[in-house]
Amino acid sequence: MKSRAAVLWNVGEKWSVEELEVAPPAQGEVTIRVRATGLCHSDDHNVTGDFAAPLPLVGGHEATGEVIEVGPGVTRLKAGDRVITFPMPSCGECRYCSKGRGWLCDLSRYTMTGSAPGNRYRFSRGDVGVGAFCQLGTFSEYATISAAQAFQLPDDIPWEPAALVGCGVSTGFGAATRTGRVAPGDNVVVVGVGGVGMAAVQGARVAGAASVLVIDPVAYKREASLRFGATHAVATVEEAMPLLSTLSWGAMSEVVIVTVGVMHTDWFAAMAELVGKGGKLVMTSVTPLAETAVSFALSPFAMSGKSLVGNLAGSTNPISDFDEMWRLYRAGRVDLENLITKRYTLDQVNDGYEDMHAGDTIRGLITFD
Repeated sequence: MKSRAAVLWNVGEKWSVEELEVAPPAQGEVTIRVRATGLCHSDDHNVTGDFAAPLPLVGGHEATGEVIEVGPGVTRLKAGDRVITFPMPSCGECRYCSKGRGWLCDLSRYTMTGSAPGNRYRFSRGDVGVGAFCQLGTFSEYATISAAQAFQLPDDIPWEPAALVGCGVSTGFGAATRTGRVAPGDNVVVVGVGGVGMAAVQGARVAGAASVLVIDPVAYKREASLRFGATHAVATVEEAMPLLSTLSWGAMSEVVIVTVGVMHTDWFAAMAELVGKGGKLVMTSVTPLAETAVSFALSPFAMSGKSLVGNLAGSTNPISDFDEMWRLYRAGRVDLENLITKRYTLDQVNDGYEDMHAGDTIRGLITFD
C-alpha cells in the first residue's frame, strides 16, 4: 500500500513529506487509516537530536484512526473499528502487565528502535527501510502497527480531540492523578504548560488540588492555563517561590510536575526547592542525552522525605485509563477540544513545529480527509 508520510532522514533537517510503501499487517498487527495525529514535542526531539531514535523514520505517535486490515492472530480488533494509538504497548501477559503496570510492558524495549521486532520495517522507500517513531509512525495517511498499541475508541468520541489522549493528555493527566497521586487539598506546581502540562493542570484540578500554580514564560499559555484549572500563573521559578510559600503557609508543594519541552540539568536544584516535606518531584520532560550530571543539595532533599519520580506515559494502563478519560470527557470534567490550538495538513507539519517552538500553540494537530 502507498501512503504519503512525513519522514526525517537526518538530525537537524526538516520533515520531508513523500510517498512510502506500507507493509501489510504481519502476526499481531493491524493497518489503520490515520484520521488525526498530534504534533507532540517528543517527535521534535528527533529533529533536534535531544532524544533521537534511529533514522530515517516516520514521525507521529498520538493518533486516532480506522482499522482497515488485521493480521494473523489478531482477535481484539477487526476491520472498521475506530482506534486510538498509544506509544507504550500493552501485551497483557508480561510481569509488568500482569501486575497492572502496562506502561512498563516488556514490549517497550522496541519503542525507540525504529524497526519492528525481527528487524522488520513497516515503511519503506524502494529498498530502504524507514522506521516508525514509537513503533507507530502516524505522520502518515496509513500505518501498520502492533495491535498491542491500538485500543478501541467509542463511537461518540470525536477523532480529533481523542488523538491527544494517545500521548500528551494521558502523560500529563496521569502525571497528576497516577504518578504524582495528587490528593484533595494539595498544593500543586506545573512547570511548563504545553499539551502535556495543560493536561497535568486538568488532572490536578480533577484530583481536588487546593491550588495549581503554573510556571511558564509564555504569557499566552499562562492565561490559557487559568481556563483549564490553574489558580495562579507566573513566568519564572523565582516568582513562584514566594507565592507558593504564601499559598501553602510555608509548606511548599506536595507535587511538582515538570513538563517543560526540554529539561536541562542545571534547572533541577531550583525546581527541587519548590517541593515541600514528603512531596514529589514528578519528572516528565526529556533531558538531552549529553546532560548526565545533576547538582543539588541531596541531604536536605533526602532528610525532608522528598521523592524524585520518573513519569512514563502518565503511568497509564490504556484500556482502563482511556475509559476513565472518556467518562470524564463526556461529563465535561476534562476539556480536550480547547487543547487543540491549530490544525494542519500533513504538508504543513514543519509549520506546526515552528509554531510550537514560537510558543504559539498548546497542541497542534494534523488532520486527514
